[in-house]
Amino acid sequence: MIEKDGVKEYFADLHIHSRFSRACSKDLNLENLEKWAKIKGINLLGTGDFTHPIWIQELKTNLKDKGKGIFYTKSGFPLILTGEISLMYTQGHGRSVHLVLFAPSFEVVDKINAYLDTKGRRDYDGRPIFKISCEQFTKDMKSISQDIEIIPAHVWTPYFGVFGSESGFDSLKEAFGQQFENIHAIETGMSSDPEMNWHISELNSKTIVSFSDSHSFWPWRMGREATIFSSIDSYHEILKQIRENKILGTIETDPAYGKYHYDGHRNCNFSCSPEETKNFKGLCPVCKNNLTIGVDNRVKKLTNQNIEDNPNRKHFYKMLPLHELISAYLDSSLTTKKTWEVFNKLIDKFENELNILISISREELEEVVDKKLVDIILENRQGKINVKPGYDGNYGVMILDGKEVKSSEADTDKAKEIIKNNQKKLF
Repeated sequence: MIEKDGVKEYFADLHIHSRFSRACSKDLNLENLEKWAKIKGINLLGTGDFTHPIWIQELKTNLKDKGKGIFYTKSGFPLILTGEISLMYTQGHGRSVHLVLFAPSFEVVDKINAYLDTKGRRDYDGRPIFKISCEQFTKDMKSISQDIEIIPAHVWTPYFGVFGSESGFDSLKEAFGQQFENIHAIETGMSSDPEMNWHISELNSKTIVSFSDSHSFWPWRMGREATIFSSIDSYHEILKQIRENKILGTIETDPAYGKYHYDGHRNCNFSCSPEETKNFKGLCPVCKNNLTIGVDNRVKKLTNQNIEDNPNRKHFYKMLPLHELISAYLDSSLTTKKTWEVFNKLIDKFENELNILISISREELEEVVDKKLVDIILENRQGKINVKPGYDGNYGVMILDGKEVKSSEADTDKAKEIIKNNQKKLF
């Protein structure tokens, strides 16, 4: 929690995954989630994956319900019950949409899971797939409980975003039909930010939230995007802030950093702007096949208002994770000993990463690390770090001093050993 101008800001990352989701760290358990959320500066987490039979049983066994829809670990860290669903169905043509779900209690989660069991399997993945339309699924969830919140996930990504170029829609109304009013918020995803979404008039009545969709607990993944609340005392207070657009704002990465910001072909090592795509007539100049159309292009296509016409604009921070800044400054991978040493030194002095990225003064930072790194941290705070846009599954690349600096996570097993030997026991 950070206090600014007398207002307390609570940072929440409510779209994450467990070790039971595909392509996720096998070490994603409650202990690691809590530890790294504290190091990051996250005040509230989603559990993720409440549809998975083993994970939900672990949650029931290890979390304590104090009666307000917030669930606590044994040491008192708060979480709410969340999950993600993949809906794949035909509506005119093939559709693939991911939705984030919030639930107020284990009893409601049990009803959701009983419903899903009538539609297919949920034991093979933490983000299971069902052949149900967005409209029907939302209607069915609301019949279970009005307190279930449904948020379209990473709405602009080509695959699985509700506005995605490959399998989405051109409007929320088209996707959710008569259930449109029961959708109160959308998630930006890494390849867009609120300002881009302010260009879409039907989103004027929706809250714009951001979460990490993290597949690991590392601080360069967890909390890289988050939503800022004024209170996290109860599930219904969180719901009210979302449904009435009373959130304080969001934390975003630069949208160019996302994997699908520009158009391109990963296998051809080619990317381009929407304007260049028009000149290429949508075809890759390398292989002559259709380009994967990215988020920037889709936003421009669906834009129907100036951002000033959106009456509900909220403040947002545009920042890259601290590990990215340190590794770029040192010209080392994210997981090397020397990167961790600088990170540890900062955390040891200033408590958590978001505090460092948002609040700590230049004078205080220069007592701990080199002036050049402080300059980078402060430029990042102001959203002034340049990024070469990501495309077709490739992350964007930071540009420092005119040079591209591509971060690397290095070998996973080696990274674990380095962290084990060098990470201080902070909590």
